[in-house]
Amino acid sequence: MDLTSDFLHAAKAVLGPSGWSTDADVRTAAATPWRSAAPGHTPFVAMPASCEDTAAFVKLCAEYDVAITPQGGNTGLVDAGTPHGEVTLSTRRMHAVRSIDPINNSLTIEAGAALVTAQSAAVEVNRLFPLSLGSEGTATIGGLISTNAGGVAVLRYGMMRDLILGLEVVLPSGEVWAGLSGVRKNNTGYDLKHLFAGAEGTLGIITAATLKLFPQVARASAWITCETPEDIVELLALVRDHAGDTVTSFEMIPENAVAMVRAEAPDIRDPNPSASPWRVLCEVSMASENQARETLEMALGKALESGLASDAVIAESLSQAQSFWTIRETIPLSKRAYRAAINHDISVPVSRIPAFLETTEAALKALIPASEIIAFGHVGDGNLHYSVCQSNDAETLIEATQSEQITQIVHDMTMAHDGSISAEHGVGRMKRDALETIRSPAATATMKAIKSALDPQGIMNPGRVVAL
Repeated sequence: MDLTSDFLHAAKAVLGPSGWSTDADVRTAAATPWRSAAPGHTPFVAMPASCEDTAAFVKLCAEYDVAITPQGGNTGLVDAGTPHGEVTLSTRRMHAVRSIDPINNSLTIEAGAALVTAQSAAVEVNRLFPLSLGSEGTATIGGLISTNAGGVAVLRYGMMRDLILGLEVVLPSGEVWAGLSGVRKNNTGYDLKHLFAGAEGTLGIITAATLKLFPQVARASAWITCETPEDIVELLALVRDHAGDTVTSFEMIPENAVAMVRAEAPDIRDPNPSASPWRVLCEVSMASENQARETLEMALGKALESGLASDAVIAESLSQAQSFWTIRETIPLSKRAYRAAINHDISVPVSRIPAFLETTEAALKALIPASEIIAFGHVGDGNLHYSVCQSNDAETLIEATQSEQITQIVHDMTMAHDGSISAEHGVGRMKRDALETIRSPAATATMKAIKSALDPQGIMNPGRVVAL
């Protein structure tokens, strides 16, 4: 994109001396996603410090017909926040905690604040902000809302969309929707906040949010060995029968993923070495530690009696529980040990997980017999991170055409089991065209109509989510 001198002069004046950069290193950093896949390019990085500065800059972009890619922590995985010629608007200078109300259980925080900032602010007033994921030190509130992030506590607290009370958004025209509110009952027409959650910056730029807080809880965590996916989904039902909605996390981990992590990080050990092919990391959260532990012990006792679990270890301390989670959180990075890893973020109904795993692996093995499947994730909500890997000693590398075939098989099997090909990572540019063929024509037409109505010039994160 060629930016005129008039636009650049006006943009620099609107943003102030600390609010912009054309430095090559800054532009390269903004255009390089954290996993270094599909790097882009940007001619200009805007760094507004307030909603007012953001609105003035967006209004200027609308006047000069300049496209914008909003960006938070740049931790996305679907090529949604990487600029490809657009100017970049970074929210990282907008990071203040504006207010916190422990009586109302609400927190108002700016979009550029890291997730850990929201978590820490809640702890300071003896409250909990429950969203938790591996990149919480870098991922920003605005980005998490824009992608409707999930994380490991969805089973109890829901997706990011479920944690929003209100938003402040700069629209593509430069107008501001001041929708920050701490009320939980607001039945006044269209609920606009849900329109922007999951929109990946295509309908406007989130500059602040009012989020739900919860009481602090005590947790009990268990590392469980199981024989089959069927046993795992039945184990989930059994634990929920005992613990109800206090089951916070229920993570499915194959033995080959544990072996992969240990090979990559030798100081990490399996908490309970076993020949069983599956592990489950289960967490229950209640008012007291004794209550949580006793409930989990009772459920696991029944599981062992019935054969749904072959063994189980309940963490004796917070550090031991964290060691369980370290294994889970290290899996994504450990896949770099493979010569190739083709990753997917899918979801199916929990009851369909065993059938999905069986049929999908059979189809993939027919295509590439030497492939290795790493399937792990949030089985409690049906979200699996499904990777098709190839070891370093493989005779031939997976070819580009085979990579496309692999993705098509995974997507076809996901849809055949009534699932979604985008569970928590979003759509971006990476899955946009695939979703165009999967969504109903009515759904696609409605999304395009909303995009056209709010962004008639098509300047707000163009080419992501839905093509005009």
